[in-house]
Amino acid sequence: MPREVRERQMLDAAVAGFARHGYQAASMDDIAEEAGVSKPLVYLYLKSKEDLFTACIRRERAALVEAVRGGTGRGARGAESPGTPRDRPEDPDHSGRSERTARAPRPERPGGPREAARPEAPGAGAEQQLWKGLCAFFAHTAARPDGWSVLHRADTQGEPFAREVAAMRAEITELVTLLLSRAAVDAGCDLKFAEREVSGLAHAMVGAAESLACWANARTDAVPSAKETAATLMNFCWTGLEQMIRGARWSPHH
Repeated sequence: MPREVRERQMLDAAVAGFARHGYQAASMDDIAEEAGVSKPLVYLYLKSKEDLFTACIRRERAALVEAVRGGTGRGARGAESPGTPRDRPEDPDHSGRSERTARAPRPERPGGPREAARPEAPGAGAEQQLWKGLCAFFAHTAARPDGWSVLHRADTQGEPFAREVAAMRAEITELVTLLLSRAAVDAGCDLKFAEREVSGLAHAMVGAAESLACWANARTDAVPSAKETAATLMNFCWTGLEQMIRGARWSPHH
C-alpha cells in the first residue's frame, strides 16, 4: 500500500480517536487498531503522539481554510483577491445544487477611486462572497464534525497545538476583514471606519462562527442546515454592519 494512503488511514483513525476522547485520553493502541496497522508502524510514520495530533490539526486546518476560500471564490491563498470575477458552479452547502457565482466588481484600493455609495445594498459583491464563505464554513464543519472537534479541542491543549489553531483563525479573519473592508469602501464609508472598526468586527464574526459551528454540531434535534446557520450569523452581523456603515452607532446613554 502506498505510503500516502497508509498515512491517510492513520490520520483518519487519529482524528476520530482524538475527537472522541480528547488528546490526553486518546490511546495510540486504539488509533493503530482503528487504522488496521501496528502501533510501531504508527510511530514509524508519525514519530510521537504529539506529532500525530499536530498532523491531524494541520490536515483539518488546511481543509477548512480551503473550503472557506473556495466558498468566497478566492481559491488558494493569494490566487485571487475578493471581488475578482469568477464564473464557476458553487455548492456551498454541499446540497448538489449548482448556481453561478455573481460577477462582482474588483475592490478599490484604499485611497483610490470609490464607487458611488449604494445605501440600499452596501458592498453587495462582498456580501455575497461572505455569505458563500459562511455557507462553506458551516457545510464543512457539519460534514467533518470530528475534524472540527479536533480543531476546537486543540485550542485548549496549549502549545504547540494552540498556535496551529491561532494561525488558522488569523488566516480566516484576514479574509473576512478584506471582505468587510471592501463592503465598507464600496458603500462610500470613510477609510477610518474600514481601518479601525472592521478589524474588530471581523474578529467578532469569526469567533461567533466558531461558536455556532459547535452549537450546530451538538444539536440532536432540529439540526440546522449550513445555510440556516450561515443566515443566523448574517442576520446578526450584517444588519448591524449596514447600520454602522450608514453612520448609526449604539450608545449606552440611549
